[in-house]
Amino acid sequence: MGSEVRIGVVDGPVGTATVTSLGEGRVTLQCALEASVPPRPRVDILLALPRPKVMRRLWAPLAELGVGQIILTNAEKVERDYFDTHILREEGYLPLLMTGLQQARDTHLPRVSIHKRFKVLIEDDLPALFPEGRRLIAHPDSTATIAGALGAVGPDERVLIAVGPEGGWNVFELDMLRAHGFEHVSMGPRTLTTTTACIALLALVHSATYH
Repeated sequence: MGSEVRIGVVDGPVGTATVTSLGEGRVTLQCALEASVPPRPRVDILLALPRPKVMRRLWAPLAELGVGQIILTNAEKVERDYFDTHILREEGYLPLLMTGLQQARDTHLPRVSIHKRFKVLIEDDLPALFPEGRRLIAHPDSTATIAGALGAVGPDERVLIAVGPEGGWNVFELDMLRAHGFEHVSMGPRTLTTTTACIALLALVHSATYH
């Protein structure tokens, strides 16, 4: 008893708690929460659904790096049976998101939405999911850098970064994303795995938007 632990309320404040009693599989805590709530991450990610084992590895790092929402979508180079995996069920991914939040000492649980029809997502659903802000798409053929594209981003402006499948977006998908306001940016000519691309892109976007 008397030990102090860090605590947080999902989508609420963080604080500390002191253990006041232990016994019979029960712990009693005296909690002290901060008055303010950590700010919601300004970055969202639109991700072409990777292989289930890759997606399983990504949940915790995405929450740890900080994203407001995770929008999973279909694409030509996404296998249809990927959408049947248990890792897309809330009971499968929620504990992994919580692990990432605990590491980062954050409480904002990313909102997750899953879309099996790419065209419907971009044309019909995206305006409600991401009504305002800067939209970026990672593409190795671009000459624009993330820092350059976000150089004039406002202090409260949100950013959505689209990451394609490991085989890349097709021409139709690229054209549709561009037609709906996505600016092409690049990290160079190298082709990256989904895991590496997500972590690197989110780190760069957070760095470019940090005020």
